[in-house]
Amino acid sequence: MNQPLSCLKTVAVILPSLDPDHRFAAVVEGLVGAGFENIVIVDDGSDEAHQKWFDEARKFPQCRVLVHEVNKGKGRALKDAFAYVRENLPELKGVVTIDGDGQHLLGDIIACGERMLKEKDKVVIGCRDFSLPDVPPRSVTGNRFTSAMFRVCFGIRITDTQTGLRAVPAQFLEQFTEIEGERFEYETNMLLQMKRLGIRFVEQPIETVYDKEEYSSHYNALKDSWRIFKVMARFMAHKR
Repeated sequence: MNQPLSCLKTVAVILPSLDPDHRFAAVVEGLVGAGFENIVIVDDGSDEAHQKWFDEARKFPQCRVLVHEVNKGKGRALKDAFAYVRENLPELKGVVTIDGDGQHLLGDIIACGERMLKEKDKVVIGCRDFSLPDVPPRSVTGNRFTSAMFRVCFGIRITDTQTGLRAVPAQFLEQFTEIEGERFEYETNMLLQMKRLGIRFVEQPIETVYDKEEYSSHYNALKDSWRIFKVMARFMAHKR
């Protein structure tokens, strides 16, 4: 007989979202169906046409929906969710951050949560395999560049610097709410600041599903890449 999964009761899933679609609903239903008891959703300034998906999520007692009246960015959404968990769910042992477009499989979400509980004092980074043919070229190029920069400039060896699937132990949430970055650059800065703070991480191999017909992202290649570059440049300057 299989032992019950600890993370379903002791780990909160954090799901930031901007203008979601039917894939968001499938993700929420999958989490609830798997048995997760705490799902923290952030509506990051979605328009009226997309509110139905958040209304559907509110029907599940496992879901809490935090609302940004205007779009504040993924970084701010994550930090607000971290603060919510600290203040309202202090009994939990950590969180798992995911994306709402179905790219993260339920089994991988659970695997990251369980590994975090086992490792206790390490952040778990869900790492994709960029050698697969169905990975979008922009994801391959962006990650290879930032991974090389991390290794050469900062001495950080990490396979996937832009993954949204991460498991964070509860004892680090306060520190993570204080890290700079309001949009996609926050996830990069999180990894850099972990080195400064002495927070270790482990990589968890994951499978990532890309829908070639519907693949979309609110990542702005020019603006967000510039923000990420500035974060790395600032961190490098502080090292000197």
